[in-house]
Amino acid sequence: MTQSSQSAPASARTSTAASFRAAVERGDLAAADELFAQDIVFHSPVTFHPFVGRETVSRLLGLVADTFEDFRYTDELQTDGAHALIFRASVGGRELEGIDLLRFDEDGLIADFTVMIRPVSGLMPFAQTMGEKAAAAGLATTRA
Repeated sequence: MTQSSQSAPASARTSTAASFRAAVERGDLAAADELFAQDIVFHSPVTFHPFVGRETVSRLLGLVADTFEDFRYTDELQTDGAHALIFRASVGGRELEGIDLLRFDEDGLIADFTVMIRPVSGLMPFAQTMGEKAAAAGLATTRA
């Protein structure tokens, strides 16, 4: 993981998480991109190996935004060093819920981003669609 052993102060982490949520909710992925560390590690719910790097993760999130229907954050959880944004969405008429788990570097930027999605009946159409879109966009995990 790229997270530093010295995490940013709680106020910086909370500010980054709030800014990320606001950017995603208004569809401003460029603003969300500015909150990513250069070497961000993104753990997808559908791949074993992560995606790495700001440009790759930004492009991937653009594909996700085009795939999810009726995306909305519903709750938040905060702990020392991490912030979880709980969401609901649908893909191909299948309802799903998930968590965006954000971890931060010493500068308060998102250094590690893990997404978890349930139930499998929603995850499967999402995985198929995203796999096709990521391949078409030339995006690959750290182990292609």
